[in-house]
Amino acid sequence: MFQQLKDSLNNEKEQEKQNSPKKIDIAYRTTTHKTTIHSVNKYKPETVAFLCCKPSAIPSAETHHHSTLNTVITAGFLPLPLPGNNLNRARRLHLSSQPNMAGERRVLTVGGKGASLSPASVFEFSIASPPQLLKTDPSAVARLCSSTSNDKDKQNSASAPSRLELSVPDFLTPEEARASILLLYKHLVGGLSSSSSAASKLLDILNNDTQTRTIELDLDPNEDINMLRSSWPVITLIGICALLDHTTSSLATVADAVAALSCEALKADTSTAFNFTDSGDGFSDKDITCVSSDLKVLLNGSKLCGNLRCDQVDNIPTVHGRLRSVSKSVHSSTRNALNSTLLVDGSVSEDLTTILSSLAHALKNLGKSSWQRANLCLKGLEKDNLFPTLVDSFNAGCPGLDKLKDSIKAAVIFELEEKYVQSLHEIYILAQAVRKILSWEATVSFISLEGIVNGKEDIINGGNVKPDKKKDKKRKVMGKGTTVLMQFIKDKLESVTSNVTDSSTLLEKVVQGFLSFLDFKDPDFESLLQKVKEVVDSNESRRLPKLPKGTRDFAKEQMAVRERAFTIIGNVFKRHGAMALDTPVFELRETLTGKYGEDSKLIYDLADQGGEICSLRYDLTVPFARYVAMKGLTSFRRYQIAKVYRRDNPSKGRYREFYQCDFDIAGDETVAADFEAVRILVELLDELNIGDYEIKLNHRKLLDGMLEICGVPSHKMRTICSSIDKLDKQSFDQIKKEMIEEKGLDAETVDKIGKYVCLKDHPLKLLSELKKEGSVFLENDSSNQALKDLERLFECLDKRCVEKVVLDLSLARGLDYYTGVIYEAISKGVTQVGSVGAGGRYDNLIGMFGTKRVAAVGVSLGIERVFTIMEDLQKAGSQVVRGSETQVLVSVLGDDVALASKLVQLCWDANVNAEFMAHKRLNKHFDHAKEFGIPWMVIVGEREINDGIVKIKNKEAKVEQEVAMNGFVDELVRLMNTN
Repeated sequence: MFQQLKDSLNNEKEQEKQNSPKKIDIAYRTTTHKTTIHSVNKYKPETVAFLCCKPSAIPSAETHHHSTLNTVITAGFLPLPLPGNNLNRARRLHLSSQPNMAGERRVLTVGGKGASLSPASVFEFSIASPPQLLKTDPSAVARLCSSTSNDKDKQNSASAPSRLELSVPDFLTPEEARASILLLYKHLVGGLSSSSSAASKLLDILNNDTQTRTIELDLDPNEDINMLRSSWPVITLIGICALLDHTTSSLATVADAVAALSCEALKADTSTAFNFTDSGDGFSDKDITCVSSDLKVLLNGSKLCGNLRCDQVDNIPTVHGRLRSVSKSVHSSTRNALNSTLLVDGSVSEDLTTILSSLAHALKNLGKSSWQRANLCLKGLEKDNLFPTLVDSFNAGCPGLDKLKDSIKAAVIFELEEKYVQSLHEIYILAQAVRKILSWEATVSFISLEGIVNGKEDIINGGNVKPDKKKDKKRKVMGKGTTVLMQFIKDKLESVTSNVTDSSTLLEKVVQGFLSFLDFKDPDFESLLQKVKEVVDSNESRRLPKLPKGTRDFAKEQMAVRERAFTIIGNVFKRHGAMALDTPVFELRETLTGKYGEDSKLIYDLADQGGEICSLRYDLTVPFARYVAMKGLTSFRRYQIAKVYRRDNPSKGRYREFYQCDFDIAGDETVAADFEAVRILVELLDELNIGDYEIKLNHRKLLDGMLEICGVPSHKMRTICSSIDKLDKQSFDQIKKEMIEEKGLDAETVDKIGKYVCLKDHPLKLLSELKKEGSVFLENDSSNQALKDLERLFECLDKRCVEKVVLDLSLARGLDYYTGVIYEAISKGVTQVGSVGAGGRYDNLIGMFGTKRVAAVGVSLGIERVFTIMEDLQKAGSQVVRGSETQVLVSVLGDDVALASKLVQLCWDANVNAEFMAHKRLNKHFDHAKEFGIPWMVIVGEREINDGIVKIKNKEAKVEQEVAMNGFVDELVRLMNTN
């Protein structure tokens, strides 16, 4: 059947050997209405037209240009009825399948599993000029071909097609309308309708870029027209969402770069404003931190950032970070809406509008902040009588704050009236207004910076003030990132300013250039976007590294606080006869497993390196028990201050890597060891001066007895203790649900537990209540023994300790190895960090390592949380903590390092903490001494060298004395001891 055609094709192929063939999928219809896919090389449009005919209808070569094609499916395009000049239509479809050369229209594929839409592709299709061409996935083509075939089989019996008329709201922008029609087409070919005629109509509108406000579609009479009609507003809504998604993500990137230029133009103080870092405690806002990091990269090395402090600069990380955060939520919802099955109920519109409402407020705040910075820059130019016409242009062309408020107000009103399409349209208009404001901020900042950097208050000699050569002798240096952006912008503006000589016209051209340059529809905008991303991600000025979640750095003053705390803790431990011990940071996994109950899931396991299987230590108690067992010790008092690791969820005061400070007594079964451990905990917290606290105390045997009394099976006691241990973080109702649904207790037993775990009071008072005649606790052997132990413990503790203790029957301490008294210290001051210390008796842990049983008791201080409290107390009390213990700065005015080193060595020989510095500027020496809190200075200048003397100075003590260079150290030490 195809032999004649193949011969013709072969002849043409020989004539086109010079070109690389491109495969095109051709679907043709047979007389049996079967769709066949045929792959051929690139041929002339006339030949393609033949292939699109029914095989039985292939015309002769003389008459092929008069033939009527039944359907055309070229390069995956939807089958189209081709009345009239079929050859031209075939040529148009054929050309659209060619490679995208310069000046040719791009192609967008819809339909099918592999052709999902993204907000970026919808945006690009909606604003492209010339408009992109649509290509339909072959699977969608095949479905519609099959539907068309079935329709023809029934055409004698079927009624006339139904007409669906859809109105495109007249308030929509052209790109909003085009995006909506694109999504309608996508859903039609995706299964919303089986009408190839309706799809063909939409394809013609989109491919010809027809501006229409009414869409008339012929549908199968069996189709649900009302459902299709009700889906149109939802589709329109999703189309606007896609445009907003892409617009705001682009704004978020460009806004950072523009803000960086403004900071330099304003000479703003960015050292504090952008000092957001991820603290690792789970409370840091990642988006705010990322904005700060990006701005630091852009401004890295800048000498223009000065001392100006203003809200418009300080709030940049917060405002921009919030936009990023909301944009991510919008992107996730929009992406799902674009490619999921269309739902026509009102919940979709309401949900999307609610999400976009948050975006509207984030956009309004961005626009407000940008407008205020631009206005500040303008005031600076106006003050210096520079570019007076720019102020007028700004007031006339830049959307004002009232415009932002009006858009927000309109969007909210339409949302309340459930006019969701209008509401989202207003938000899109708001986004366009914010874009214009950012363009003006960039314009004003650029003009201002051109004068600052180049030492002249003009753009290509466009200003009114002559340059001050003395003032501009030293060239101002911009940040590495902003320098690249400035040059990039200059290169782009060159095309609009190169032939302009008149200053007033030049200024107008620069403004127009920026408004065009920052227009998302402008081809140059994408290059700007990529340049900003390139700068931020560049190797030269790469993003500052970040800490792993749940960790923190200690530096300067923080280290001073930590070392002071460690000194206090070590002294307390040594006071009680403890000896220092250090153990490996990782242990064999078998050493740690089975010791921590449900908390074992928090152990950090190390990767198997082909040897022993290890884990990072979870605490210091199990390694201590392993050490005692290995050495065969029966009595040992030890302390250890070291880091431990837990795969926990970080929060304020809760980290994944942190120090523990442990004191343990092995080999003492008496209550004396329990008493001493509690006493040490009280001493530690009092001497660290962390404020108010309480020590919750319980006995593991009292807890076990209570559970026996309530009817808890013995095999469930440990897991129920883990649930009870959560009562300081969750309500009893939550714990009750866990114990019933997850751990299999009946409601009656749980209610009995609830009656006892709420008991909490002064230790002597509650102990008296529990020991009353007839008490169920006296009838249980385990709880009765615990009450006796507690009575002896409270007799040993003095009043100071007893007043800090609270007997609390809800305290469980989830670790499996506890066997006796347990306790936990809770901070009750302004800084709420939870537990700051804990401990208890563990008589069986050492014996678990296969040796004889050795009783032990210990206490552990969570020093990281103590640090948090101490730091907050310092800030509240405005306490000054020196990060350095240097007492003397030896200052040589000049570059004589040899002299400076000689003098400082004399200080070191006398055990004086000293630093040295050689610099010609005296202010540098004073600044260094002030920064590090160095009280004493030994100053040696040219006069002092000539006279053989040094000047000893202490500003705070108001001491200034000149002494002979030989033997100056003795006088220095004397002055230090007397002042």
